[in-house]
Amino acid sequence: MKSKKFFIPFFSVVVIAFITFFVLQLSLPKAQPKLADTTSVNDDQTKERIHYTAIGDSLTEGVGDTTQSGGFVPLVADDLQDDYSLSSVEVDNYGVAGERSDQILQRIQEDDNTQKDIAASDIITVTVGGNDIMKVIKKNIFGLSVDSFDKPLQKYQENLSNMMNEIRSLNENASIYVVGVYNPFYVNFPEIEDMQTIIKNWDKGTKEVVEKDENAYFVPINEVISQGTGDDAALDTNKQDSSSEEENDLNTVKNKALYEEDNFHPNTTGYQLITREVMKNIDATKSTWLKEENAS
Repeated sequence: MKSKKFFIPFFSVVVIAFITFFVLQLSLPKAQPKLADTTSVNDDQTKERIHYTAIGDSLTEGVGDTTQSGGFVPLVADDLQDDYSLSSVEVDNYGVAGERSDQILQRIQEDDNTQKDIAASDIITVTVGGNDIMKVIKKNIFGLSVDSFDKPLQKYQENLSNMMNEIRSLNENASIYVVGVYNPFYVNFPEIEDMQTIIKNWDKGTKEVVEKDENAYFVPINEVISQGTGDDAALDTNKQDSSSEEENDLNTVKNKALYEEDNFHPNTTGYQLITREVMKNIDATKSTWLKEENAS
């Protein structure tokens, strides 16, 4: 396939977003309300208590959630408790902003507390890959192409495969939900199709690894986060006659699912959308995590 270079204006946006991302990622907020609407379960053979462990990067940490509640992780826990009439949901959050797949893998391999909680879990969520992509962008900022991501994707898949194996060595039975990545630039620059191709390829690579485990599930979020809440792509009608550069300005078009301070991380609404997608998968696979092990 012939490699194609991105438009130069795109690079300036990526650079700004990238720098802002690293400056703010350690000090941003976190979420509360829920979007999921699932069927309640009451059965003598189902568990009354659930242990939920979340592992990953800034999405697991909840960076960008202006309610400072912790992003999608507490929302999922709340939905689990309410929808399945559980007496309690024990939550352990091991999200660290800025970490790549190799760093998350290392924590799983070396941190005793992480290992202990993984071993005790009924449900595990993983967010991984966004910082691997950002590393490629930073390294190839003025020569970026779809092909720039081929080898990094292979290395990422190796890290993710090792991560899944490590989790399984600690816990054979937990249901694992691996959340995909998204394109934060789509609403502002929909004409740059290469970025969407990169994200789709990356998600495909993640799904290939995840589906090798019979009790692990890939959760795509690119469509719901990249495209915002539905009305985000509409330009201000008073600016329709302005230049294309102005029309693509971050101040002109807003993705209402992203945190305004960096236009990169999900905001409270974005985390609600992620929660909804995670819960769809959890609900669809409840027989794998809700039933008591000794139930017939």
